[in-house]
Amino acid sequence: MATVQVPARIHNLLGETGELFVIALEGLRRTWDVRTWFWEFVEQAWFLARVTSLPVILVSLPLGATVALQVGQLAAQLGAQSATGGAVIVGLVREVAPIAAALIIAGAGGAAMTADMGARRIRDELSAMEAMAVNPIHRLVTPRLWAGSLVAMLLASLVIIAGAAGGFVFNVLLQDVTPGAYFDGAVSLLQISDLIVTLLKSWLFGLVAAIVAAYMGMNCATSPVGVGRAVNRAIVVAFMLVFALNYVITTVYFVAFPPKI
Repeated sequence: MATVQVPARIHNLLGETGELFVIALEGLRRTWDVRTWFWEFVEQAWFLARVTSLPVILVSLPLGATVALQVGQLAAQLGAQSATGGAVIVGLVREVAPIAAALIIAGAGGAAMTADMGARRIRDELSAMEAMAVNPIHRLVTPRLWAGSLVAMLLASLVIIAGAAGGFVFNVLLQDVTPGAYFDGAVSLLQISDLIVTLLKSWLFGLVAAIVAAYMGMNCATSPVGVGRAVNRAIVVAFMLVFALNYVITTVYFVAFPPKI
């Protein structure tokens, strides 16, 4: 029987995917042993919150304002300008918040995380930990996974608040829509399941960004150039995985819970 030859590029891709899953499962396996990674988790969570909070606000404010401006102009032509608030906030909650939080986590926090793990690899710190019978995945990766996922959930909430505030300024102050009508549209369209799925997606996207960042840093070439390339790859791969997961989760959610009309 003739054997099927797998192209080298596909073989390498499948191998890296398997290693990525191994690091993810190994990082989550020792989650119960909180004593060994709690303070590292606190340090990483504080670092991620510090470097991502301001960029998220600066992105969300003009984003909400732009959406409100565009939707408000279209709604005014249809005579339904009071529905602008509902469209802005529902869009923020369902799609914009988890995506924006994940991209900021991957772009700002994930890049720093990859560089840190790559620097440890260059200095042979990871090998030294293994020589001392300390699993570097349990000690370093596990707290970063939980820090990334937790901070992503908090950032999603911040995106919703900042985006709604930006939309409020344009829709209420500049387009003469009453504050009650602005928020009433959102309350009538939003469901509890929307908020639950948004938090779930944010948690999952933050986890994916942290997994990719840790993997790329731990497997980079042992040179400064290798670390730089690992940072670049980590950001690109995290973005691709986040968008793919978002498509799958959103499709399944809309089938299970059709949106209100």
